[in-house]
Amino acid sequence: MKKTAFSILPLAETLLTNLESLGYEHMTAIQAESLPAILQGHDLIAQAKTGSGKTAAFGLGILSALNPRWFGVQALVLCPTRELADQVAQEIRRLARSIDNIKVLTLTGGTPMGPQIGSLEHGAHIVVGTPGRLQDHLFRQTLNLSGVKTLVLDEADRMVDMGFIEEIVGIIRACPKQRQTLLFSATYPEDIRKISAQFLKRPLEIKVEALHKADHIEQWFYKVKPEARLETVSHILLHLRPTSALAFCNTKERCKELVRDLQARGFAALALYGDLEQRERDQILLRFANKSVTVLVATDVAARGLDIKELDLVINVDVTHDPEIHIHRIGRTGRANQHGLAFTLTTEGDAKRLIQIENYQQAELTWANLSELSAAPGGRLVPTMATLEIAGGKRDKLRPGDILGALTGEAGFTGNQIGKIAILELASFVALERTIAQAALQRLSNCKIKGRQFKMRLLED
Repeated sequence: MKKTAFSILPLAETLLTNLESLGYEHMTAIQAESLPAILQGHDLIAQAKTGSGKTAAFGLGILSALNPRWFGVQALVLCPTRELADQVAQEIRRLARSIDNIKVLTLTGGTPMGPQIGSLEHGAHIVVGTPGRLQDHLFRQTLNLSGVKTLVLDEADRMVDMGFIEEIVGIIRACPKQRQTLLFSATYPEDIRKISAQFLKRPLEIKVEALHKADHIEQWFYKVKPEARLETVSHILLHLRPTSALAFCNTKERCKELVRDLQARGFAALALYGDLEQRERDQILLRFANKSVTVLVATDVAARGLDIKELDLVINVDVTHDPEIHIHRIGRTGRANQHGLAFTLTTEGDAKRLIQIENYQQAELTWANLSELSAAPGGRLVPTMATLEIAGGKRDKLRPGDILGALTGEAGFTGNQIGKIAILELASFVALERTIAQAALQRLSNCKIKGRQFKMRLLED
């Protein structure tokens, strides 16, 4: 693809300088296709997968239209999950750091309403949120959308899959009719087309190629008997010994069944599906991102918003009904120009779906034999890291530096033995090298963090 510089766009010099400092050298395909139209004020329907650079595309559009001197909500971004909303807000803040006093506020479920209401009372330029929580604020009249100039629906297909249609319609009606609306979606099924026709004005349609090059993501298909499906997953894991693997199932029941089987075989595995409480979901995703869980077993809906930059392997335990979803699944691996690997297990009943995948990706399926999946040396597959949960978070004014300082100071560990530190409202999570996890728990339990002692525990199955 031809490389296009951001400098050809009518962007403010401060934005261009900041993009350069962030390492944005050239536009991705979705940015090159969509940004000229966005900056001209057009409504847009853009079909692009996660990881394509779409957040920077609509983020730059929002910032270009923003009036920093008016402290009201001028842009609203709807996301299907709390994780995606947090990622989007973080990216917009990075893009906006050359503009003084831009406030980006995240409004999602699973966190107390009080602090969010307080933040709204002080004003915000950009709000990023999930449909349910945004609707709650509208009902309480704590969120005023009358000044919205740019409305973004990110991953619209998944918001519809998750049953948010009524909330989305209500939120859109609370926005001014004179606005710019940008809809981003990995797939564009008929129900999205019908809904979007109601609130987009003469939108331009853009579709960025979603297929993955064969030399970028290596795909293998295996024929299995239905009763051998779960056992085959463990054979794959012992053969490849990945640090992190994402296994897709079509149903919640299959997710639970597979996790029980993997845990019984000694694997560190957790299940992610639609009706988990937000606290459980946060904990599962943090443990997987921390590399203290080897296998995350998920449904398609539950995995939306999940962005793991280094994912060794995707396993399609069930063949999806939709070939576009198959492409989206395997695109979770091979991010940032790394080599990706995807295995798909098939049974006799999957013949029609496999033909659809083959036609959609315009390439023959590559088949392999189960007999080639011999266990590699190393014995039981143990995660390299462990996750420590501390019963204190943002409400206690904890920061990552406070926890890192306690671990590398009084507790006596080195910085390279400590991984990611995530601070949530009521709890904090720290990734530790598994070899020091127990010692870190004991020493840190006896230390003071910011002048206080906190309860803590290692998260293990």
